[in-house]
Amino acid sequence: MEKMSLHEDSVVKETLVDERPTVLDIKELKVHFPVNQGFIESLANKKEDQKYVKAVDGVSLTIKEGETIGLAGESGCGKTTLAKTLVKLEEASSGQVIFNGKDIKDIKSKELKNFRKEAQMVFQDPFESLNPRFSIRQTLEEPLIIQGMKGKKERRERIVDTLEKVGLRPAENFIDRYPHQMSGGQRQRVAIARALVIKPKFLVADEPVSMLDVSIRASILNLLQDLVKELNLASVYISHDLSLIRYVCDKTAIMYLGRIVEMGPTEDVIRNPIHPYSKALLSAVPSPEPNPDGLNVSLEGEAPNPIDLPKGCRFHPRCPSATQACRENEPKGTYHEGRWVECHLFE
Repeated sequence: MEKMSLHEDSVVKETLVDERPTVLDIKELKVHFPVNQGFIESLANKKEDQKYVKAVDGVSLTIKEGETIGLAGESGCGKTTLAKTLVKLEEASSGQVIFNGKDIKDIKSKELKNFRKEAQMVFQDPFESLNPRFSIRQTLEEPLIIQGMKGKKERRERIVDTLEKVGLRPAENFIDRYPHQMSGGQRQRVAIARALVIKPKFLVADEPVSMLDVSIRASILNLLQDLVKELNLASVYISHDLSLIRYVCDKTAIMYLGRIVEMGPTEDVIRNPIHPYSKALLSAVPSPEPNPDGLNVSLEGEAPNPIDLPKGCRFHPRCPSATQACRENEPKGTYHEGRWVECHLFE
């Protein structure tokens, strides 16, 4: 009997407990960016000496209807690059992103237009992502026109309905305003409305509340949760804040230097992290208790350069549990305590 690959095995195990249709199936995805060289350096170096920033370096996961996956990790770990690649704002270097049964790298021209309708992204800063010269009506009407909705009355009805859905009520009070006439929370609701007005199947939210006051973050998070359930969206939520991920996400993936090092049900990952890096992230979360549950793992030094990754496990230079095997061999992913983990301690 032929042995299943780790990715196939993960798909089988998830299917046993979750029979919802798969919207995205990511297989060994890599996104490498070439490092620019000076003119003299480019003449001296051979083509095979070209160096790359390995932003995403072999990620596999599935996202199902109505499921929210959280991506967490330090700045520069590849979260945003991964998310942008899933909506085809970045191109994959290798691997596959299967969206509704088709690899998105094969999507061209008219098919790309249809894909844009079904996969949308909410960016971190609503003031930067909204056109200051467009009224709210124009902002929401533009994607409808691009996608071929011809009736002006129908477009207005869709815009009003979407604004009401995201909590801008009554919509008539907001539809003719401009971004500078709205608060940060209202602008972010407009950004969410713009993503949802064409009724996508997949939504990426990249740090959607990090630019907002703490007092209004909960309302935006509740809005996102309600819309995911109501519209049965597959979604990815990116955040540095594990407390927000815990509040919003069904599953959580911890990323380190382009790899997912631990992934599982959010409560399991938060309450009982098993990868040394996950433990360190949770240790850094402020707590009123000095040492809750005995979790006290600190990291020393900076993350290695993604251009020149260390041999073996890329986390071993900072890992308090590193062994000789960690310094020599890259770990193979496995299942432990119901979650995916890449660590020699569990092989």
